Amino acid sequence: MTRRLAQVAKKVGVSEATVSRVLNGKPGVSQTTRQTVLTALDVLGYERPTQLRGERARLVGLVLPELQNPIFPAFAEVIGGALAQQGLTPVLCTQTRGGVSEADYVDLLLEQQVSGVVFAGGFFAQADAPHEHYRLLAERNIPVVLMNAAIEDLDFPCVACDDEVAVEQAWRHLVSLGHDRIGLVLGPADHIPSRRRLRAARQAAGGALAEEFVERSTFSLEGGQAVASRLLDRGVTGIVCASDPLALGAVRAARRRGLRVPEDVSVVGYDDSAFMTCTEPPLTTVRQPIEAMGRAAVELLVAQIQGSAVPHAELLFEPELVVRASTARAAGLRSVMASPRGVEAATA
Repeated sequence: MTRRLAQVAKKVGVSEATVSRVLNGKPGVSQTTRQTVLTALDVLGYERPTQLRGERARLVGLVLPELQNPIFPAFAEVIGGALAQQGLTPVLCTQTRGGVSEADYVDLLLEQQVSGVVFAGGFFAQADAPHEHYRLLAERNIPVVLMNAAIEDLDFPCVACDDEVAVEQAWRHLVSLGHDRIGLVLGPADHIPSRRRLRAARQAAGGALAEEFVERSTFSLEGGQAVASRLLDRGVTGIVCASDPLALGAVRAARRRGLRVPEDVSVVGYDDSAFMTCTEPPLTTVRQPIEAMGRAAVELLVAQIQGSAVPHAELLFEPELVVRASTARAAGLRSVMASPRGVEAATA
């Protein structure tokens, strides 16, 4: 007990006597200090006294599928900062292969009596994945916000980037450059955002998108390289990818077979995550408005925590095509434009 008092007092910057008064429910402590002590108790992993367990902590679970993709640390930074401004402390829960599952993290967060949970990607976007832990949160009336397109029967507020508009922007960009053999790299078949992107690509292609020009992969550079190699075998000159790591894998696949990007193959990513201006070549990609989306998610969560009703619907944000050096005119069109007759035709 003495050790617990000392650790909590040190973390908060108050006396052990103050911590003791809070834990024993005695007067003489401001509400702000009292809440800070309880939050420190939660963060340090100590159980609250029985009489205080009915109160939710000022903790918010932030559940991410991974940290290797730069988009997720970017979301974590925005969401964490916005939570801090509201006096809430984020608890980062990151899945690892063979490690703690998403459902296990939910159990741990419930034990800590969190005020709410933000899922920035996760099983809610996969139709064939387990979803019982989301329903458990709903049964416990825990405020939840999902970031990314979700399956239909989860009744939570959702913040997402418009995946269909993103693909339409990328597709039209490549078509404007003369590409007519465009490949598409998506996530798994049960992945809701990927389903939306496929629908948009088919519409952009006038309903004539051949199945051989669609490949699916895990969201990794290695996966992107593997499936992009198959698309290159089929003669595509442009590739639209569902994430920046997939796009970088496509660039690597082209180079491994002696092709140049963008002279021989154009590649478009998705997210505009960190360092995409520093790749070689700098990556053309579709930017998610990370700052606006992260702050909107926190606003929806805080409103629920404060007891306000919020629409259990999807809030869509507009993406933005960012053109850099990984896309260029199709090789055949460049040859025509380079000839005197081609120049005359282009200027006629």
